[in-house]
Amino acid sequence: MRFSKRLDQVPPYLFAELERRISSMEAEGIDVISLGIGDPDLPTPEPVIEAAARAMHDPATHDYPTNHGTKAFREAVASFYRDRFGVDLDPNGEIVPVLGGKEGVSHVALICLDPGDLCLSPDPGYPPYTSGPLFAGSEPYYLPLAEENGFLPDLGSIPGDVTARANLLFLNYPNNPTGAIVREGYFDEAVEFAREHELIVVHDNAYSEICFEGYRAPSFLQTPGAKDVGVEIFSLSKGWNMTGWRCALMAGNPEVVERYRQLKTNIDSGMFEAMQAAAAAALTEARDFPAEMSEVYERRRDLVADALRSIGLHVTPPLATPYFWARVPEGYTSGSFSELVLERAAVVVSPGSAYGPSGEGFVRISLTVPDDRLEEAVSRIETALAGTSFHGA
Repeated sequence: MRFSKRLDQVPPYLFAELERRISSMEAEGIDVISLGIGDPDLPTPEPVIEAAARAMHDPATHDYPTNHGTKAFREAVASFYRDRFGVDLDPNGEIVPVLGGKEGVSHVALICLDPGDLCLSPDPGYPPYTSGPLFAGSEPYYLPLAEENGFLPDLGSIPGDVTARANLLFLNYPNNPTGAIVREGYFDEAVEFAREHELIVVHDNAYSEICFEGYRAPSFLQTPGAKDVGVEIFSLSKGWNMTGWRCALMAGNPEVVERYRQLKTNIDSGMFEAMQAAAAAALTEARDFPAEMSEVYERRRDLVADALRSIGLHVTPPLATPYFWARVPEGYTSGSFSELVLERAAVVVSPGSAYGPSGEGFVRISLTVPDDRLEEAVSRIETALAGTSFHGA
C-alpha cells in the first residue's frame, strides 16, 4: 500500500508515545505514575453532567447539529466573555463551536495557510502549532520562548523575509508547556505586529481559568483591535475537567469565524447538541468551578516545588496552568533526565525537547493526578534522586 507523506513530516505524537511506554512498563508489573499527560483526575462538575443527560433524553438533539452552534451555546459564550473578560461578542457571527481546542488549533491552519506560507509557531509549544501548518502544506517558523524574556516570543526580531511569507501567528497564554503568563502590554504589541504584517493571530486560550495567588489571566480579545486581526480558541477541558467531552469554541474576527465554520461543514457534522448544552451549563451554572480546581492545583504545585528544591533544583512555581516547567540539572538533557526519573522512580515526566528545540534543558510535570499519587511520585523522586551528583547544587 502507498500512503500520503503528511504523517512522515511530524514525529510520533508525544503523549501517544508516553502511553505506549507506560503500558509496556506496567505489563512488566511496574507501578508507574505518570506526570506527563495533562488530563484532569477529578470529575466534571455535576451541573454539566446533568445538563448533558437532560439534553440526551431530548430527541431533538439526536439529529445532525448545525455548525453554527445552538443559540443557547452561543449566548452562554457571549455572556461568559462579557462577565469574565469584559469582551462583547456577537452571538450570531463571532462564535462557533469547536470539537476541543486541539481540533481548533490543528484545523485553523487549513483556512489561514497555503503552500509556501509560513506559520509563526511558539517554541516550545503545543505540538499542533507545528503539525497543523505542516498538514496544511505550509511551514512552521519557530519563535523561541526564552526564559530571560518571560517565555514570550520576540516579535521584533523576526526577519523581514519571514514576516513577508507569514500569514498566521499562534500565541498561547497562560502557556503550555512553560506555565508562563503574558506580561501587560504584550497582546497590544501582537495586535500592532499583525496589523503591520497583515497576518492572522490565533490565541489558544486553554488555561486562563487555572490561576494561582490571585492572578486572573486575560483574554487576547480584551486587547483593543484584537478582533480586527484574529480569534481566540477557548477550551473547557482543563478548567471544567472536560477533556473527554471535546468542548471548545472559536471567537473573535467574524471573517475568520465564518471561514472556519465553512471548513467544518466539509470535514465534520458539528458538535453534538447535548455537548453544547453541557458547555453552556459549564459557562453559566458551573462558572465558579475552575476557581475550585485552581485551589487544588495550587496545593499540588507547592508540593512539587518543595520536592524539586529538596533534590537541589532551582524552580519558579507558575502563576497559572496545571504544569510545572523545570530546568534539568547541569550535565543532563531533557531526555536523559526524564529517563533517569523513569528508571529510578518509575515516574513519567515529559521531556521539554518534545515541545520544540527550545524546550531542550527542561521537563514538564503535570499536576493532574490524585493527591495521593502525586505525593507518592514526589516521594519516589526525592528518595531515588537524593544521592545524585546534583543533589544540593
